[in-house]
Amino acid sequence: TWHLKKIPQIVRERTFSLDSPKFEAKPNLELNSVCGIECQRKLPVPSLSDLKNLLSYETVFENGTRTLTEVRVLGAVPDPAANTTTPGPARRKRQIYGTDSRFSIYDKRFMTNFPFNTAVKISTGCSGILVSPKHVLTAAHCLHNGKDYVKGSKRLRVGLMKKHRRSGRKQGTSDGMPSFQWTRVKSTHIPKGWFKGVSGDVALDYDYAVLELKRPHKRKYMELGISPTIKMMPGSMIHFSGFDNDRSGQLVYRFCSISDESNDLFYQYCDAEPGSTGSGIYLRLKEPNKKKWKRKIIAVYSGHQWVDINGQQQDYNVAVRITPLKYAQICFWIHGNDENCTLG
Repeated sequence: TWHLKKIPQIVRERTFSLDSPKFEAKPNLELNSVCGIECQRKLPVPSLSDLKNLLSYETVFENGTRTLTEVRVLGAVPDPAANTTTPGPARRKRQIYGTDSRFSIYDKRFMTNFPFNTAVKISTGCSGILVSPKHVLTAAHCLHNGKDYVKGSKRLRVGLMKKHRRSGRKQGTSDGMPSFQWTRVKSTHIPKGWFKGVSGDVALDYDYAVLELKRPHKRKYMELGISPTIKMMPGSMIHFSGFDNDRSGQLVYRFCSISDESNDLFYQYCDAEPGSTGSGIYLRLKEPNKKKWKRKIIAVYSGHQWVDINGQQQDYNVAVRITPLKYAQICFWIHGNDENCTLG
């Protein structure tokens, strides 16, 4: 069952104008190794002033201008969070574990209907998920490398899968390949915790961003949910769909169980390739006091990582959990206030 939780408040304090970004960073769909489960246990719990710094955020607008918004955090119970990285070994990275268990969705009746129609393509090469009539959730590193915004993110676009009408003419996408309706992005929000100047290096815990579309869409979107612990998930199973690079033009769905967790991250072996980064990971649980089941996004897929566990480097595909604090921030970005974000 989805359990309602009281959400901390994110309150806007002040907003400053910043210099326009250079937009010169190279897109990197794979990150270096991060502080793993063992490493995170040794980190101090962030104070409220730390959280204020980490959850303040940058907004970049369509015309290239940029602002920094400082926030206050009210009613938060801080969790331990990773804020350092450790170098990983130069071994071969893999994103497919054993037999490839991914499913390519070919039937357009599935592809263009809920929940698969909530998956979107980001013009920098990642995936994302619709979280409101005007907002998309994705991974921060799809837009920013920790120091600068990536090339192409100044004129960022989001591709929504088109519904196809039958036509007498032969179409290049009639073989099960999705075609996209591209929409410009009006603004982008990224938490300050992602930037290297704040955390010393990129902190995977803050690898999430929200894009505001220039025009609203009329599709069903996926609601946000607070990420439960592994024990509270049916079969510990998660699901997500994205546009993996090795299956060009296809929508790829997968599900798997989570192997381990920290306060901010899930470690799992869901088969995935670059391109699916930024996909929304969701669960299907019962609504409180109802017989209905509901899917909600509980994490953002961040990509392949080497992490330190019991003194050894192990490779996982990692997802950033939507904690109560992150729920508060993402909800605030979507609604522009915290009135609609008191319960998650």
